[in-house]
Amino acid sequence: MENNRIDFKVDKNNLYREENVTDLKTASIRILTPVKLDGRADETRTKIYIGHTQLMSQDGPLPLQARLNASTLEEAIDRFPAAMESEMAQMIEHLKKMHEEMERAEQREKSNLILPR
Repeated sequence: MENNRIDFKVDKNNLYREENVTDLKTASIRILTPVKLDGRADETRTKIYIGHTQLMSQDGPLPLQARLNASTLEEAIDRFPAAMESEMAQMIEHLKKMHEEMERAEQREKSNLILPR
């Protein structure tokens, strides 16, 4: 059982304070500010901006998330639409591939059927 243990150790050299900014309509942007162990901002590392939104589908909400290559909140806001479009296109492509693979597996299953005479 020793090999199945989960390491819950906190990486003290990779700490971030998290803030969330939203327009209450479409966009939610997480701002991860690097901090030192005492909680002060770590100016030697850069902030990370992550965009979030949801698309509604017949099966419920589909979350979209993308890192926004930005150094300020204004840049993150400006880059949000293109990042979400790109993530949506990737998600659609992934879903198409999954659907095609399911169809191929179904065809393989059907071709292995032994029908009685």
